Amino acid sequence: MTFETETVLDRRRLRRRLSWWRGLAVVAGLLAFGLIAYSSAEGVGLVQSRHIARVSLEGLITEDRDQLKLLKKLGENKQVAGVILFVNSPGGTTTGGEALFDGIRTLAKTKPVVAQFGTVATSAAYIAGLATDHVVARGNTITGSVGVIFQWAEVSQLLDKVGVKMNEVKSGPLKANPSPFQPLDEAGKTAAQQMVAESQKWFVGLVASRRGINTSGVNGLEQGRVFSGREALGYKLVDEIGGEAEAVQYLEQKRNVPKGLKVVDWKPARSSDWGLVRLSVEVLGRLIGVRAADEFGRLLTDDRTLARLRLDGLISVWQGAER
Repeated sequence: MTFETETVLDRRRLRRRLSWWRGLAVVAGLLAFGLIAYSSAEGVGLVQSRHIARVSLEGLITEDRDQLKLLKKLGENKQVAGVILFVNSPGGTTTGGEALFDGIRTLAKTKPVVAQFGTVATSAAYIAGLATDHVVARGNTITGSVGVIFQWAEVSQLLDKVGVKMNEVKSGPLKANPSPFQPLDEAGKTAAQQMVAESQKWFVGLVASRRGINTSGVNGLEQGRVFSGREALGYKLVDEIGGEAEAVQYLEQKRNVPKGLKVVDWKPARSSDWGLVRLSVEVLGRLIGVRAADEFGRLLTDDRTLARLRLDGLISVWQGAER
């Protein structure tokens, strides 16, 4: 009888322990969820008081839906008094620059927007700068490179060497022309050149209208030349030499943004943020430090060499490093 009593008591104690650990697990889960939600909200400015939003445009530019959604949220958020667009990019796809231009111009209808150029802001990145109300560049910023490129690899000789022949039946001589599987002919070259020229006309027109200058009077601009920040200022391609302090000063003095507001980073909400890679990077941060993990995560998502392999279509990118 004593044995049975002790067994019952042991079971009750075991149940209490299990209930305690289950409750603790639930509380821990709720706390973790709350911290994640808070961090996410803070990252997009949801728990901030009135502030200046900083949006970073770095790496190669493509038509990024998450980035465009972020610009829309900025325009709708009443706590955002102004926006600093930090640009440090060699450019990317021409359509990516066009989409950013439209998104920034829409944002500028409700919020004052100033661009701050970093080390490089060329091609499609310069298009993004054109969309802002004021452009601040460092004296040694590389900017400009107003131009469009249409590139493809031609591998017909390689295929001949390995004994591979591409057969095709197409609806007309300009279908899939230019093609990587055949030498460039005059018809394909002419069609590609016309497309590039039309896009270049659009790009140059943006510079002329947004900067209020005669582009033909700027030495080398229509030929795709790059400029230092000081040269760009002389040609009126930018408005001021400086950094973030000058960008904030512009917002305060010229756009009536209250003085002393905090500058808060806003980042796009990525659909992959809650995936295995993000979790792995978070764990890595615990092991080797937050900064190292952050750089590792950026390498996975923003590596310029890897990203360049994904570019397609018309490209507005300065490739000085390779030349």
